Amino acid sequence: MPMRRDLATRHDPTVTTIELVDDPELIAAASHLFDGPAKGDATQRFVDEPGHHILLALDDARRPVGMITGVETTHPDKGTEMFLYELAVDEGSQHQGIGTALVRALADLARTKGCYGMWVLTDDDNPAALATYRAAGRDEESRHVMLTWNFS
Repeated sequence: MPMRRDLATRHDPTVTTIELVDDPELIAAASHLFDGPAKGDATQRFVDEPGHHILLALDDARRPVGMITGVETTHPDKGTEMFLYELAVDEGSQHQGIGTALVRALADLARTKGCYGMWVLTDDDNPAALATYRAAGRDEESRHVMLTWNFS
């Protein structure tokens, strides 16, 4: 993948890069950052799908310590925007600026892809997420109601 960014964190000099990845094995190595283990077929579909992106924060040993996923969404009257789907930082690497750096890297990727903006949903009782998004330069906050359909 062409995107690679040097990462200087405030407290952990071993976290050195953020990389856009498409390697299912490296993504599987980041399973501890997901809600559950990465599924091989879903991982392959994700990396094969145009407009689906995963960036990993890697330490010097190339171990994932943070991840962010984004999905480009296009609408006929709006154009394309980036949906920040999920963000996670390993517990031992939190409060070092990694989450903020990941959000900024996804925003940079969105700009290079021609997106007019980026958005995320989070719970209003998640102060860590809110602080991260605010630190990463979000433009505005709004009150929304999210409705879901469960097909399983």
